[in-house]
Amino acid sequence: MKFYLAPMEGITTYIYRNAYNHYFGGIDKYFTPFIASKKMNRREMNEILPEHNAHITVVPQILTNRSDEFLQITRKIAEYGYTTVNLNLGCPSGTVTARKRGAGFLSVLDELERFLYEIYEQSPLKISVKTRIGVESVDEWENILELYKKYPMEELIIHPRLQKELYKFTPHKDAYAAAVAALPDIPLCFNGDITSLQSYEELLDFVPKTDCIMIGRGILRNPGLITQLGEHINSVSCSDDMQSAHVTKETLKAFHDEIFEGYAAQMSGETPTLFKMKDLWTYLIESFEASDKYLKKIRKSSNYSEYKIAVNNLFRECEMLC
Repeated sequence: MKFYLAPMEGITTYIYRNAYNHYFGGIDKYFTPFIASKKMNRREMNEILPEHNAHITVVPQILTNRSDEFLQITRKIAEYGYTTVNLNLGCPSGTVTARKRGAGFLSVLDELERFLYEIYEQSPLKISVKTRIGVESVDEWENILELYKKYPMEELIIHPRLQKELYKFTPHKDAYAAAVAALPDIPLCFNGDITSLQSYEELLDFVPKTDCIMIGRGILRNPGLITQLGEHINSVSCSDDMQSAHVTKETLKAFHDEIFEGYAAQMSGETPTLFKMKDLWTYLIESFEASDKYLKKIRKSSNYSEYKIAVNNLFRECEMLC
């Protein structure tokens, strides 16, 4: 089984990725938050610089519906030694889809087909795709699959939800199973709501041929998830209680501190660093029991001193769930 870390805008930055690899590991590929313009800004450049990704396998992700822009970005990325890029056809955000980008591009398949033809003909790099299964109806998936069959995709990562579903409701595992049957020559990866051993086993029960999983929110909420799944895979008995794979407070605190120190060194001023850390705590707080009042203190902190006191109190006084 291969595990990928999903790209999440503003959170799975190179600082997060390197800290995660340091303390947990187990990720076969990390995907950058999307690059959306040929005029790559400083943030986007930081994500792809080789010195920021020295010990991990990283795939830059591109978000655009213009083939000329996609190709210019890939040529720039190629200069840094990358061999593969990922096309984002999965982002469900309204600000993205309104411009027919991300999952919104799936609503105009004729335009998407021209786009795919041009980028696969001219790209200097291999191209993988991250996709939703449609915009409004699961009935769209059959035609999307027929389109994908035509191109030599390096890999197809499927989040089996519709664009309109955002991150709600249960992923359509039957749509992923249909892709496994329809695309035998394209490496596939499942993405969507793998947050525990139970959800992992349910997926494999439904689609036994699954051999690659991308996880985003599940890892942000429980950084030890991959370790736990890996121990389960390697265990003799599937009934093992997994306790030895649980993350300790000491490890999680060190992981947090490395991320905090990385942002503090990179960003100008305390406010942007605290903003980044508070974003992370939206997910990380779910690793702790009875933590609501501590999260409020973290969110109310206005400087490093207040923030550190709130975080230290949480780690000292709250028990971990995972």
